[in-house]
Amino acid sequence: MLASTPSADVSINTDQNRFELRLNGDLVGIVGYYEVESATKRSPRTHVVSFMHTVVTEDFGHQGLAAILVRRSLDSARSYGWKVKPVCTYVQRFLSANPEYSDVVVPL
Repeated sequence: MLASTPSADVSINTDQNRFELRLNGDLVGIVGYYEVESATKRSPRTHVVSFMHTVVTEDFGHQGLAAILVRRSLDSARSYGWKVKPVCTYVQRFLSANPEYSDVVVPL
């Protein structure tokens, strides 16, 4: 499977509010997010982001890349201490099938 090769890389692009999936350096997918609530010293509430949409370019569809992209995006959100509102229907389906991410999710 193409997606399991070491060339599959997911990183965050904070300037564009998205996680990016690159294969051999080429951008092939994104998970766009929107900041709902940020944690501050005055209000130490959790940083909440909505995962708005998941897109994988057509040439790379049906290879399991969207699942890899969403999984790694959720792993990153967890490591940042973020909570995620799953607005994207693909992310909602992924979360239904992967209850191990329930600690990262806040209801819509």
